[in-house]
Amino acid sequence: MAKLPLLSAKEFIKILKKLNFIFKRQQGSHMFFEHPDGRTTIVPHHGGEDIDRGLLNKIIKHDLQMKRDDFLEYLKN
Repeated sequence: MAKLPLLSAKEFIKILKKLNFIFKRQQGSHMFFEHPDGRTTIVPHHGGEDIDRGLLNKIIKHDLQMKRDDFLEYLKN
């Protein structure tokens, strides 16, 4: 299984938009996204910092309800 890459919040948000997640609001440095089917996620947007692999894995599995391999396919496109 491939290791998850380090992604900035900006890069991760581009992938969320490909997955049809819509930006709803922001509170401080945390951005709230919602999918039309009801799934939601919060992305920390700390300038210049990458999202930790552990948090990224949690978001992919629990919030996006995707497998890591399916997520990695969106990185290639």
